[in-house]
Parts: sequence; structure tokens; C-alpha cells
Amino acid sequence: MPQYKLGEVEFRFANLIWTHEPLSSGTLVKLAERELKWKKSTTYTILRRLCERGIFQNRDGIVSSLCTKKEYYAIQSEQFVDETFSGSLPQFLSAFSSRKKLSPEEIAKIQELIDQYRG
Repeated sequence: MPQYKLGEVEFRFANLIWTHEPLSSGTLVKLAERELKWKKSTTYTILRRLCERGIFQNRDGIVSSLCTKKEYYAIQSEQFVDETFSGSLPQFLSAFSSRKKLSPEEIAKIQELIDQYRG
């Protein structure tokens, strides 16, 4: 399984790609220089690492994602529940709602999701 965990700086870089993809590697270098103050070599080093981890690809100088931002968030959520609550979504929801009162809108949305999975 690819390693999808990103550090803070990697996440900011990934956001540049997700926001502007598909984009040329040259455009990405300019964006990273402007937004992150990175040199060209830093951009290519981090891009290579993220490509090796299966998050992005750089084909013929065009950079695009293999894992969308939505998929990334889903994987991170899944990993958090697995690691912290032994994979139990009910335990997570119980812990989460014990300190934060759910709004009627949130409850309705959760119920909608449950109903979708039922059937």
C-alpha cells in the first residue's frame, strides 16, 4: 500500500498540484518558487518522492494526481480511525460527539450517509 501520509510542507506542495492539475513540471516549478520559495531542485526532489509514493505522476513533463485530494482525506480519516479506534467508526463518533455537540444538520447528514449504505 502506498504511503499517503504527508507532512505539512508536502501537503502545501500537494495542494498546489491538486489546485492546478494537470500542469507542466515547469509551471509547477514556478508555482513552488512563488508560493513556497523553493528552488527548482527542491521542487523536483519532493515531486519525485511523492510520485514514488503513488500520490502523483510526472509523465512527459505533465504532473497530475494518482490520488485526488478527496481520496487523500478519505485515506487519512480511515487510517486515523484504524490507528486510534481499532477501526471502529462507532467508537470514533462516540468520542467525537462526547465533547462536541452535533448540530441538527450534522446529524441529518450522518443519517443520510447511513441510509445510503443501507440500501
